[in-house]
Amino acid sequence: MRSLPSIERMLARPAAARLSQDLSRSRVRDLLRQVIEEMREEIINQSEAQDLWALDFAGEIERRLETRASQAIQPSLRRVINATGVIIHTNLGRAPLARQAVEALMGVAEHYSNLEYDLSEGQRGARESHCRQLLARLAGSEDAIVANNNAAAVMLVLNTLAEGGEVIVSRGELIEIGGSFRIPDVMEKSGARLREVGTTNRTRINDYERAINESTRLILRVHPSNYRIIGFTERPGVKEIAELATRAGIPSFEDLGSGCLIDLAPYGVKDEPVVADSLSAGISVVSFSGDKMLGGPQAGVIAGSRAIVNRVRNNPLMRALRVDKMTYAALETTLSLYERGLAESEIPVIRAMARTRELIGERASHFSELVEQAACGRIKAALEDGESVIGGGSAPEVKLPTVLVAIEGSELSASSIEERLRGYRVPIITRTEHGRVMIDLRTVEPDEEPIMLEAIAALAQPAPNSAASVKV
Repeated sequence: MRSLPSIERMLARPAAARLSQDLSRSRVRDLLRQVIEEMREEIINQSEAQDLWALDFAGEIERRLETRASQAIQPSLRRVINATGVIIHTNLGRAPLARQAVEALMGVAEHYSNLEYDLSEGQRGARESHCRQLLARLAGSEDAIVANNNAAAVMLVLNTLAEGGEVIVSRGELIEIGGSFRIPDVMEKSGARLREVGTTNRTRINDYERAINESTRLILRVHPSNYRIIGFTERPGVKEIAELATRAGIPSFEDLGSGCLIDLAPYGVKDEPVVADSLSAGISVVSFSGDKMLGGPQAGVIAGSRAIVNRVRNNPLMRALRVDKMTYAALETTLSLYERGLAESEIPVIRAMARTRELIGERASHFSELVEQAACGRIKAALEDGESVIGGGSAPEVKLPTVLVAIEGSELSASSIEERLRGYRVPIITRTEHGRVMIDLRTVEPDEEPIMLEAIAALAQPAPNSAASVKV
């Protein structure tokens, strides 16, 4: 123990002095305390006593300090490569933005912007004006407004239209969305009262009709984005709900969840409603996410009749749930790509859905050859058929055919390979199956492949001398 140098002595050494310039002296001192305490514990727990004076404790402390300082400098939120084949991966930030959207975001982030300034009039403007007309055109609505996510959008609509009154909803649509947020809970916080109708698997239009009374303020229809009920089921169509609401003189609201601005059926994604179709069927107002199927930034869009959207716009909660300049910049650019017919080629989530099995197979075959070259034969790569999924609580039944690259090492287990790829300078997120690491290039952009090959080449190198323990 006496051989361990003091913290002050270590702080005076060149390594600590250099690291103090990137971090701070107090932060480096804290890291040194952690390292030295770790080494004390290791010395105490050693079963074989040797000559402590022979060990270079100062050098070992510096090696560990360098590692910890490097980790401390890394930001908590980092870029990763998604090689899982889950297109809208909630844990990995959902939809990556189009290049054009990133450029637009950087433009307003680095400089002042006209967020609330009317350039034509030279006076204060409204932030809600951004994206308003573009969204309305794409959704086929009279008006539209943006909140910070779809849960906020649902809350705003319910609070605006039904506070103190009843909202009719089918029992089969009382869903739980990500993060354990449930529709009944959101409704309760909005100030509206839930009126359940029908059963879990079957709800008819006359169930809604019988439930309408003097307290009814709204009929809610919820798209089951993250689950499916199959078998003996029944559910009124959008047009039936809209017509009933019109006859009763009350508004209808559809929570579309993911929100598709185009028909995704050509890519194998069926039963996901297109926003404009619900509104053309007569639904008064809809809401949907901006960062799922739409492929933009996190946002919740409310689109519908001008009268309803104006009421939402004037709700005091709107200020608490509004979005910032960067969201508007990214969303507007993403929407413009749809309007220009460039979604398939430019928006990453649509591009990933559109990739065919044949195209992925060609890439996978070439990539597997490069893997074995990079790894000098120490890592083996094989191809096998597999399935990609949409993810993000969207299209749960959709499986897109793909070709997987299965890699395994002669000296490394699948869990070790997965861990080391995850710990690379650009973390690579994969999945493991049957003792192998599986890579799905559907969610990997071509310019990310060289980074992955670098990481795999590093796997094949002999492991560096570990400083994980001090033998005494």
